[in-house]
Amino acid sequence: MTARGPVRWGVLGAAKIARTKVIPAMQKSDRGLLDVVAIASRSLARAEAAANDLRIPVAHGSYEALLDDPEVDAVYIPLPNHLHVPWAIRALEAGKHVLVEKPLALDVAEAEELLAAARAHPHLKAMEAFMYRFHPQWRRAKAIVDDGSIGDLRTVHSFFSYFKRDPDNVRNRADMGGGGLMDIGCYDISLARFLFGAEPTRVVGAVEFDPDFEIDRLASAILEFEAGTATFTCGTQITRHQRAEAFGTHGSVELTIPFNAPQDGPTTIRHKRGDETVEITYDRVDQYQLQGEAMSRAILDDAKVPTPLEDGVANMRVIEAIFQSAETGGWVDLA
Repeated sequence: MTARGPVRWGVLGAAKIARTKVIPAMQKSDRGLLDVVAIASRSLARAEAAANDLRIPVAHGSYEALLDDPEVDAVYIPLPNHLHVPWAIRALEAGKHVLVEKPLALDVAEAEELLAAARAHPHLKAMEAFMYRFHPQWRRAKAIVDDGSIGDLRTVHSFFSYFKRDPDNVRNRADMGGGGLMDIGCYDISLARFLFGAEPTRVVGAVEFDPDFEIDRLASAILEFEAGTATFTCGTQITRHQRAEAFGTHGSVELTIPFNAPQDGPTTIRHKRGDETVEITYDRVDQYQLQGEAMSRAILDDAKVPTPLEDGVANMRVIEAIFQSAETGGWVDLA
């Protein structure tokens, strides 16, 4: 990699999100900025099939082989949750920049272990892949909140759900870090912290577990900030839905498709102030592409990544506190 790029990306695993979302998105980018040059799987045949389908030059039959590849500068890790931290640390130790899928880790201790590893390699960049923050609808929503266009932010409400009972899906595997809070509730927590620009002082939560899979399938929580509150519900066995709203003293902002914004159609923000409602529409924006480009620019410019690992540790701290609250039946202080 030269000072002018491109950043040469390798993908550690042939997960569906990588094959259908992230890799195609990154391949839309200017090749002078980034290029996807390799993919690895524990099965060489699977890696070769993915490489052929996605027109990736190199396929590796092991994760270790990709990390040893001198033609790879940065690694995207879409592995199951329990493998995020171990392979992110190994990637850093191999001299690779790291973009790791959410959730960052299985718990706070593991997240802090990754943070320590990243700090031991300060010349490398590491970031959690919360792609939603790169979509212009969220940048606009954040600006609307920050510039006082809804008055003082007082509360944030969000909802994220789908129905999936496949026992073989990693989201339903407790031993792999499955469950609703880790898979989608992390977005609800992240957006509340993002909009308030602060950390909650305490949380309370209610969690329902699937008796067969032993993963959380329905969770609701209240996050208390110094300036207000955030509430959310996430579920993995209820109807598919998502929505996010922020309410201030003089108005509100609503995102109709806040997380899985379509790449082939519009997304809309509704900004209400008093009796007036303004709709702001964004068409054909690929947030995965924007995420890859932002990370690549940080690498090339030797700049701070947009979402540092400290943010991921803080998000994991709230997830852990919600589970603790559900177990104890009371508020958990985070101050």
